[in-house]
Amino acid sequence: MNNDGEQVHKRRVRYKGTHPRNFEEKYKEHNPEKYADTVAKVISKGSTPAGMHISIMVKEILDFLQIKPGQKGLDATLGYGGHTSKMLEQLQGEGHMYALDVDPIEIVKTKERLAKAGYGEEILTILKQNFANLVSVASEYGPFDFMMADLGVSSMQIDDPKRGFSYKIEGPLDLRLDPEHGVPAARRLKQLSREEIEGMLVENSDEPYAQQIAAEIIRTYRKGGHINTTTDLKNVIEKALTFLPENKEKKDILKKTCQRTFQALRIDVNSEFEVLEAFLTALPDALSSGGRVAILTFHSGEDRLVKKAFAAYLKAGVFSEISEEVIRPGAKECAQNGRARSTKMRWAIKA
Repeated sequence: MNNDGEQVHKRRVRYKGTHPRNFEEKYKEHNPEKYADTVAKVISKGSTPAGMHISIMVKEILDFLQIKPGQKGLDATLGYGGHTSKMLEQLQGEGHMYALDVDPIEIVKTKERLAKAGYGEEILTILKQNFANLVSVASEYGPFDFMMADLGVSSMQIDDPKRGFSYKIEGPLDLRLDPEHGVPAARRLKQLSREEIEGMLVENSDEPYAQQIAAEIIRTYRKGGHINTTTDLKNVIEKALTFLPENKEKKDILKKTCQRTFQALRIDVNSEFEVLEAFLTALPDALSSGGRVAILTFHSGEDRLVKKAFAAYLKAGVFSEISEEVIRPGAKECAQNGRARSTKMRWAIKA
């Protein structure tokens, strides 16, 4: 607005050079839906367009849930809203969906995105809640006829350097799903002993080089160094593995070690195993009789917890049926979305 109250046209910020380097200047990352051609091109190459998330195993989930108009459902992990929107389609305007997310940044964007798609509050209720709070959510809004939880981190979180989820781009070592609460990863790492870091890496990501990485982290602190950014941690990991022979396999080993280390630290920072255990404990009472639940996991620790809980509920007669083996995405989906490769799906039906 100028002094006369007239709206002044604001030019978008320009960047230096032929390509934007700053995340805030990368328009497509913030509004990928406006660049359909670019998005389609990126997906065809087997990548996920920055700033958006491709939902995994949608067909398998819908085939199992068998959603019918008039039912009540819960998406425990809203994220980009891909799974939620597909489940809403199955309701055909009858019934109600509830969705949870702890991320205060992405939940606002997703709510707006789904509202524009025609899913307003008359059929969709979005709650800023951790799915560990399933007991209170179910007592107020349940029980639910169908439920799902996607335990993976959203691509939007990974792609934003300010969130500190990726070793590939410089950013603060944060890793919190809810940046408004909790302790950032940089501070958490400094609180741990060498034994605790090693245990975290083994338990949370089965890291084979846990001992070397833990020792190098503590050595860095003792020498007065710091590990405040994603690059700092990446450099420490690379230094810890200098004993590896210089060959073509080393690059791949470093990549996978970085991925596992960041995963282990993220799980610790967000208490992800404790959150999943709370969710699984509350699950039976949150489902209606005959209710169906599907859970997507992305590493062995999560899958073991889900497998064990489902088997116990089946034995106790709480569940009438569970998936005997994990269900994995097909080869075509994995080719189109590299982030689907580690996915495992398990399902259960309440008696």
